[in-house]
Amino acid sequence: MDQRALAAFVVFADHLNFTRAAEQLHISQPALHVKINKLAQELGRPLYHRVGRRLVLTADGAAVARFARAHDERLAQFLAEFAGIAPRRPVVLAAGQGAYLYLLGDTIRAVLADEPTRLRLINCDHRQMLAAVRTGQAHLGVSVLDVLPEDLTAVELATFPQVLFVPERHRLARRRSVALRDLEGLSLVVPPQHRPHRVLLEQAMRAAGVGWAVAVEAEGWPLIAQFVALGVGLAVVNGCVPPPPGLVARPVTDLPPVTYHLVHQPAALSDPRVASLLERILARG
Repeated sequence: MDQRALAAFVVFADHLNFTRAAEQLHISQPALHVKINKLAQELGRPLYHRVGRRLVLTADGAAVARFARAHDERLAQFLAEFAGIAPRRPVVLAAGQGAYLYLLGDTIRAVLADEPTRLRLINCDHRQMLAAVRTGQAHLGVSVLDVLPEDLTAVELATFPQVLFVPERHRLARRRSVALRDLEGLSLVVPPQHRPHRVLLEQAMRAAGVGWAVAVEAEGWPLIAQFVALGVGLAVVNGCVPPPPGLVARPVTDLPPVTYHLVHQPAALSDPRVASLLERILARG
């Protein structure tokens, strides 16, 4: 395989956008198309396809990107060992806002204090996290998952109850806990569609026969809490999220707990750096 085409494909896999990838590579879009098409022809498999307006890697494309990154890492490690210096390539962790805010902060602070260049972070949603781990862009990923991936190793990191954020003066704030039926007819502040939390909440409300309305869709727990504080609606959130001043959290008794998972490639722990970070995250989780 053409090593330059492999390197170009890794950049394309990061962006899934020919314009941005070509700009990073300092080549034209047609030249990038030629490199990737030639690589696909050599392998005899399509490496990406289009879903609506988005470009998505095929399973073979993800495998090629993962191989190319692993090859680069092994080469860099060999050259470092050959030169008698410590490898400088960082371990890459991909996670969402909630995981960084409420689960991973202490671990990240401790790792960076030990060795500032050892860790690189990617902030993304759960789908992007899975794609990053599958393609080798990230060594580890953390997220709440509605479906566990069959091709990756998923380890339970932490489990929390689901709670309802309500203003202190709301009638439901006087209760120690609430049930789904107490939300009948209420407007809720929810994450965007297809987020695991939104999917699980909708499934539970539908199963309980509870009617409700979307007050507003918001990205991230801090913004969701802010909308509740403004009186836009109530919100069901993960129990790791602390209620801000003016709000109280009440457990929702008939919702299942939420579990954050730590995800990695099955062979990832053969790298002692990745294994060490995983152990430190699990210890603090």
